[in-house]
Amino acid sequence: MLDLSKKILEKVSFDKALFRKELIKAVNWVKPDEKTLLKVWCLTTFGNQYREEILEIFGNIG
Repeated sequence: MLDLSKKILEKVSFDKALFRKELIKAVNWVKPDEKTLLKVWCLTTFGNQYREEILEIFGNIG
């Protein structure tokens, strides 16, 4: 699921609202041990664009 989530996020990264929606889905789909990998990848790949959204979404996990 991690690789599929990455592909989807890359395809929707042009739109902030769509990126946010898909990131929330991805966080719920991936296995617990993959969440950290997804967070690091998101910050590395989209940190310049969506840093606040990424941190907010991953901060709401719990």
